[in-house]
Amino acid sequence: RAPSRMNPKGATGTAQRCPWHFGRASEGGHYVSVRWTGGTVAIDDSVAMPNTVSGRTLRDSFWADVESLTFGLARRRGDSVCLGPFEMIRLGPAAVTRRGVKWPIEGGLLARAPGGRLRFETLYGRLVASVEGYQPMLPRALYVLTQLPVHHLWTRMHLLRVRGRQPAPGVPVDPATRLAAAVIDAGVCIAVAAVAGRHRRLGVLLGFTAGYHVACWSGSGRTLGGAIMKQRVVAVDGSRVTAGQAALRLVALPLVALSRRNLHDEISGTDVVAD
Repeated sequence: RAPSRMNPKGATGTAQRCPWHFGRASEGGHYVSVRWTGGTVAIDDSVAMPNTVSGRTLRDSFWADVESLTFGLARRRGDSVCLGPFEMIRLGPAAVTRRGVKWPIEGGLLARAPGGRLRFETLYGRLVASVEGYQPMLPRALYVLTQLPVHHLWTRMHLLRVRGRQPAPGVPVDPATRLAAAVIDAGVCIAVAAVAGRHRRLGVLLGFTAGYHVACWSGSGRTLGGAIMKQRVVAVDGSRVTAGQAALRLVALPLVALSRRNLHDEISGTDVVAD
């Protein structure tokens, strides 16, 4: 289990004190933890970090990624995150330290009441994002199904951006090998659609292609083509790709033909390395 800010040695005492707890660590060091106490939630996301980042940099990169990672849908207004005319989360003044930054949560449509805080910091060789004492406006079940996955995806993409692509998570795979793996996977998807989708081949092809790639990339990192060509998809910190990252990578895949570079990997914070 990877260390978190509140439990730096990876002990399980925090989980035992909370009425509801979920945590997992993936190969390479991605760690996620969700803990409920009454109506408040505490969330930790972290990635391996090879160097220290200043609190000022963490503050500025947070606000920059609010807009860039949502493609301009969310914007900063003062110390609030807004979606169009709606103030979703209102934060208080930032407290910047040498290695971190934190904001108090003061309100907004997504907060049931003021209270809690949002923090980013470098700690024990990791870049950690944490929320504590937050009271979601949504009922817990609805929050877990909707807002929480969006929070995890945005936070992970932000942390990986701050971490950067260097040092690389492994030995890069050359374009010819990547193309060969893609051709094999395309053949697999077309063959399945031809056999299983006699009357709805296009629908079966699209559905199977999406499920196949997301499941393989977020599982072992290897599709059939990747296994044959001895390569796998990983996050830029070397950890396993999440389902959200895999879906984002798949959606951005057509941009490769337009940009003639691996733009889908840049967008999703992933890389392809030799296995």
